Amino acid sequence: MSIGVAILGLGASGDAAARLALEKGEMVYVSDLQTDPGTVGRARDLRALGAGVDLGTHDVARIASAGVVVVSPGIPPHAPVLRQLDALGVHPVSEPEFAARYYQGPLIGVTGTNGKTTTAALIAHVMEASGISAALGGNVGTELAPAASALALLDPPPEWYVLELSSFQLAGIRDLTPAIGVVTSLAPDHLDRYDTLEDYYGDKARLFQNASPGSFWVLNAEVEAVRRLPGDAPGVRCWFALDEDRIPGEGRRAPAAFIRDGSLVLRGVRDEPILREDQLPILGRHNTLNALAAALTARLAGASLGGIRQGLQSFRPLPHRMEPVAEEDGVLWVNDSKATNVEATRGALESLRRTVVVILGGKDKGEDYASLAPALGARARAVVLYGAAARRMAENLVDAGLDPERIVSIGGGFDQAVASARHHAHPGDLVLLSPACSSFDAFSDYRARGERFAELVRGGRPVGGVS
Repeated sequence: MSIGVAILGLGASGDAAARLALEKGEMVYVSDLQTDPGTVGRARDLRALGAGVDLGTHDVARIASAGVVVVSPGIPPHAPVLRQLDALGVHPVSEPEFAARYYQGPLIGVTGTNGKTTTAALIAHVMEASGISAALGGNVGTELAPAASALALLDPPPEWYVLELSSFQLAGIRDLTPAIGVVTSLAPDHLDRYDTLEDYYGDKARLFQNASPGSFWVLNAEVEAVRRLPGDAPGVRCWFALDEDRIPGEGRRAPAAFIRDGSLVLRGVRDEPILREDQLPILGRHNTLNALAAALTARLAGASLGGIRQGLQSFRPLPHRMEPVAEEDGVLWVNDSKATNVEATRGALESLRRTVVVILGGKDKGEDYASLAPALGARARAVVLYGAAARRMAENLVDAGLDPERIVSIGGGFDQAVASARHHAHPGDLVLLSPACSSFDAFSDYRARGERFAELVRGGRPVGGVS
């Protein structure tokens, strides 16, 4: 019997895509090289539902016979199975592309290097506060919302779908067409997966691939790379910025969002103040940008001004994203473990007004850490560097002008880094875990790293000594 849908990868998105395909009556084949207990369990459940599943191998001929091939974002583009399929003229689609074919309402697609999860969650929250049903999913992480395919099974369907879209997912789109597309930021990232920065930005630009004159694009006017990303794609460009003067001149009559006299303002037919910036419950000016993007997007989708105000005020920080975890002896401890690249950490540092003790480090992804030096020089009482990236990070920072006396620890373990930060923090300081690196030298993912940070902070003095 012929296969309707073949799925590569049996993580959360692959599992969701398989369940959607089965629900739609398709013959489904799934394969994954992994054989860990979680994957084995998902395979068992899918076989019980009628899917064919192979673990430890990919049956390329069987995959190539399918009408649609769906690839999970965790499979890199140079994986042998993808090279073999390409040689056969088979071009897989991403899981959000597959899912969106079954959506029964308009789509808001959110991408960017940093800020996309918070912004996507804010959009959905603000729309719900305005009485508009909005389903959140995609790349946000299963602890926050499901994969895109799970949203296609909602009954009744929502009025709007809100998807966070990674570059890996955008690489595999064909027909996906957001009614509103949002770009929160752009900066170097994933250079361990992409050959060049242009390749990475090129996948982000696929958000505009199916643009039409009726498309709306919500764009960060503060970032030049974002301003250039749409190229000549059709649609209405709607800008957000902290500084009203950053809104491009040609966009002054289009919808926009900015800060004026300390308040968030939406520009539509007229200028509409929403609330004061200091009323936002999320930390940092980069989160103010996320709030502006969310407010503007929700307004375009029909949200009321009152609903936007209520939604912004009632939103709570997401786990591992500038998340306050404790305040002890006048020191505020903040978990920003999701900051896995230099730009995210730089944005966090520049957005804070308190003196910080910052913990940096983890697995080295090959970025240049020099751009962190000015923010660290201006704000950091002490810099704690841990893990595999610590030595090169220290060299980059000192070469860029950071006083080496600010660096109080280099190359220890994570628990030791938290202990060192505790030792050097003064009352009134903020201790910030914002690593600028991935977690994979010591943890399964950034969540495990953030959870360990919170455990150590809330449990009193961490073990491991102070250096």
